[in-house]
Amino acid sequence: DGQFRKLELYRPKEVRRKKRTEIKFDLPHPRHTRMPVDQDWPSVWPTAQSFRPSVVPLPLRQGYVERGAPPGKFANLELMKIPNFLHLTPAHLAKHCQVLRQFCTEWPAGLETDEKCEEHFPVEVTDSDYCHSSPTIRDVRSRIVTLKIKLSRLQLDYHAKDKLLRLVKDRYDPATDILTIVTDRCPLKKQNYDYAHYLLTAVFHESWKTEPWEADKEEADMECFLWEKSRSEANLHDFVRRMRQSLGDEEAKGLEHVQRMSADCSDEEVRSVEEVEQYAEAVCEIHNGGESDYAWEKYKKSVCSLLGLGRDTPVGGEVQA
Repeated sequence: DGQFRKLELYRPKEVRRKKRTEIKFDLPHPRHTRMPVDQDWPSVWPTAQSFRPSVVPLPLRQGYVERGAPPGKFANLELMKIPNFLHLTPAHLAKHCQVLRQFCTEWPAGLETDEKCEEHFPVEVTDSDYCHSSPTIRDVRSRIVTLKIKLSRLQLDYHAKDKLLRLVKDRYDPATDILTIVTDRCPLKKQNYDYAHYLLTAVFHESWKTEPWEADKEEADMECFLWEKSRSEANLHDFVRRMRQSLGDEEAKGLEHVQRMSADCSDEEVRSVEEVEQYAEAVCEIHNGGESDYAWEKYKKSVCSLLGLGRDTPVGGEVQA
């Protein structure tokens, strides 16, 4: 045929390949295909565990594929490495509560409402726990402790309250009357909890201390007008005593608050008179709240009540129309 034949001294060996026997396993179908509709789920998933696609009867997808649908649940590492809450379904919680019911005690009597709870437990402490899908289970925010208490529950006088507000600065909210202390300096939550209570105790006792230089403050140095121990209070007490001593029983019939007092009335007895309290409140409102028609009208009513003057009686040169 015109082609040169090659001389083959050795015949090529044929490679013999042994055909492997294919072994077929009779694998069962996934469990979720064999579960009834009313399956007891707490028995299937009793505790926290990694995601198993053959058990969960949900068409879940997780992941990202460019220009494609997210991968399914089988052989999906994204579903396996994130935490799931399949062990905390309503059915699980109902069973847990039923088992724990035998260890529970009755709710304390007298704490039925939030107001009663706040009355008996005025200090509110808040902290947080965090859950992450990372190798570490620590979170620096979990050590933060927040303590809240209403300032009115501390029963402070004016000096102690004023000093405490200067110490806490912007941690006090005047709109809600709540003092908030946030501690995050210590590495452990228990340490920050103790530190928050220590700060509350420290500022409380420090606010009651009176420094020697505070005794040198005069009335003009005060931040606001204070009725207690003021010249206005001393003048009013002196005026009420002289009025009681100068008026006889017959002349004091129109002034019941004067008639009720003894001849040598003390300062405490004068302070307890309702008309004196109204006058003191009106004077403080004019000094601290500023002059207004309402403040002067309130001052006028308190003076008329204190002196036993009727509404039709002119006061201080007032002209009646």
